[in-house]
Parts: sequence; structure tokens; C-alpha cells
Amino acid sequence: MTSQGTRDRLVWRLREHGIEDERVLKAIATTPRHEFVDEALSSRAYEDTALPIGLGQTISQPWVVAKMTEAVLDGGKPEKVLEVGTGSGYQAAILACLVPKVFTVERIEELLKLARRRFHKLGLHNIYTRYADGHLGWPSQAPFDAIIVTAAATHVPTELIEQLRVGGVLVAPVERGGMQRLLAIRRTEEGVDERDLGGVIFVPMLSGLT
Repeated sequence: MTSQGTRDRLVWRLREHGIEDERVLKAIATTPRHEFVDEALSSRAYEDTALPIGLGQTISQPWVVAKMTEAVLDGGKPEKVLEVGTGSGYQAAILACLVPKVFTVERIEELLKLARRRFHKLGLHNIYTRYADGHLGWPSQAPFDAIIVTAAATHVPTELIEQLRVGGVLVAPVERGGMQRLLAIRRTEEGVDERDLGGVIFVPMLSGLT
């Protein structure tokens, strides 16, 4: 259930559900998602569904990962991307196939240690990790060409918008009217432009370290 054929069937399903960027689909096809879940769940790794990774967290549904990654690549190829919420490390691994530098922050130390081991095992040396509160981003590495937030907030932290270069895009699930909406927020000289990419379900964005 972890064969290339199984991965190819996942890519076919993503294409059927509107993912069009061939760069993203290739990254999904070549990244071993089963390495990012517990061995007991490896047989389900290439289902288009979120899966638990412990500590109240999940690995995102592949369609959501692909949709967020497409939004990051929309309009060009970013050089530096910040991910807020490393989790299993899967989203960072997909990004690492597509951009030169990926910076990722995680507030749960145990998850970050596991993700670091996965990155090392897979030879993903263009991912830089930090144990920190995601609300604060990574100021010393700003500005970023794009930012992905993998947890839902009631609003996008101002600190993250300020770490985005003008013209860059921030992709994040944000609570609106009792629902979560995936937003692509592009920073402009005048402020920000928002694009709604649809409804999603993410774990909540929390403050502090654990």
C-alpha cells in the first residue's frame, strides 16, 4: 500500500478534484507520505484524508496540502517560504521539492524532533527548523516570499503579515462565521488582498510552547 502505483492513484484523485499544477502533483507523487505517519497507519498513507499523528495533531489531507502549495506557487516560484506548524513534516517536505529554502516552526517539541529525523532520513537539507510559537513567525529570516499556516486562527497574526514581502502570499485557514475558510492573502503596497479557496478543517492555532 506504499507502492508508486498507490501514490499515482492519489495523484489521479487530486487531479480529478481540481489540482492542476503539475509541479505540485509531481511532488506529491515522489514524496513518501507513509514516512510521515505511524507505521500502524502506513497502509492508509495514500488515502486522500487527514490522519492522526498524536498529541492532538493531524497530517493534513493531501488535497489540502496540494491546494495550499498551489496557492504558494501562484504567480511564480518563491525563494523562501515560512511554514507555521511543522506537524509531521509532510507539508514542509512537499515545499522542499519545489522551493530553494523552507523555514518551518513548531511549538510541540516532540513533533519537531520526529520531523527533523524524517527530513534527515529523506535527505531534505533545504528545510530549516525552529522550536517556537508560530504566532511569532521567524523574524530573523524575514521577509518571506510566501507563508503557509497549518492551523486555524480567528485572525491572521499581524506579525506574520509583517514578515511577508510586498507581493508575497500568506495561505492560512481562518475562522469566518463559525466555519474555517482557506484564504490566500497577498500583501500589497496598500495593504492586503484576500482570495477564498474554500472550506477546510484544521486543528486550532495555539500559543506557547509544549
